[in-house]
Amino acid sequence: MAKKPTPHPYADKLTFDRIMILIATLVNHPGIGHSDTETSDSKYHDALLEVQSQLQKVAESGSIEFPENYPATPTIRKDLETLRHYGILDKRMYRFGYYLGTGAMNRDELLFAFQAIASQAKYQGNPQARQICEKLTKRLRGLDIELQGKLFYPVREQLNRAIIYTDPVEMLDRQEYRNTLFHKLDIVETAIVRGQAIELFRQSNYYGKSHLGFRQIWPLQLIYHDIAWYLICENYENGHLTVERVNRFTDHCKILDVEARGLAPQQQSLKIAHKLLKNGWGLFLGKPEQQKAELQGTLKLQKVKVRFFEKVVGFILEGDRRHPRQKIKEGPRDSFGKVLYVDYQIDLPDRSLNEFSLWVNKHMENVQVLSPPSLVEKHRQAARDLADRYS
Repeated sequence: MAKKPTPHPYADKLTFDRIMILIATLVNHPGIGHSDTETSDSKYHDALLEVQSQLQKVAESGSIEFPENYPATPTIRKDLETLRHYGILDKRMYRFGYYLGTGAMNRDELLFAFQAIASQAKYQGNPQARQICEKLTKRLRGLDIELQGKLFYPVREQLNRAIIYTDPVEMLDRQEYRNTLFHKLDIVETAIVRGQAIELFRQSNYYGKSHLGFRQIWPLQLIYHDIAWYLICENYENGHLTVERVNRFTDHCKILDVEARGLAPQQQSLKIAHKLLKNGWGLFLGKPEQQKAELQGTLKLQKVKVRFFEKVVGFILEGDRRHPRQKIKEGPRDSFGKVLYVDYQIDLPDRSLNEFSLWVNKHMENVQVLSPPSLVEKHRQAARDLADRYS
């Protein structure tokens, strides 16, 4: 005797429409169910009420007729479990809203993210960004046609361009091979998120012969700054934090045979590194003794004062967030009401004075250093040397 078929729970039209409309809701409204306000014990946020409301709107827009107040939130909860069962939703909590697979962005967010990836691929030479951009360009070509070219139009771009080769594929195509760490960034990135220590080999230092050879570090973060990619790292033996240019290391990258420390220590060290970056000027984080004193709060900061004159006054006044500790004071005005000069004041650790000087030097004859005396003398001598070079 033939076995009697078991009806599928979504066999009838109403339940099938309901599960399909729920999927469409999650596809087109990723993050649905997340409250933007902080909830307290006295104010419970029912995420399914938001899902229910949006689901009914999607059904209405698609001319799907549901009974009044249908579906109820317990029914939606059951449908969500069905989606988990089939792997359409992950089997985890969705505390910050529901979305399918990795489709966590809506169309506008995707547009913004794609342009950021494309810019990084084009100007910062990120090989991973290039590969992702190429794949997305093929997948999203139909959407770009629908949007009449708006998806691929570069509304925003980051024009800071890498001055070195960063992409192994480009190096191969141009026969410009560089045996740098860019060939092993996949290992570095994996070590970062696992909290693994690695061994690198620094092959060049254009500012002296120190710090060459093998280095054992905890890699913390890859950052792009101005003209190049850098690696924030922590010395494996003494915890000294530094920022290193990626291309100055060879492609030697070895995972050390020590236990991975996980993400918590990584995040803590990275937080300290960014505190030092915020506290100073530029990327140099100081020598071990300086860094230790600075973190302990025993390092005396230098009071720096620089005067910028007429031609660059507007540029200086415009940058009201160059540094969290800066103070800008306007000088006197001429008969036409134009500011003759502005004084730029900031407290900096000694380690940052060289990089601060590089910024000041960009303005040449339109700037004068007023303090501290050591920096005044340094710039005075630099002006003499420049004059001698042209004489």
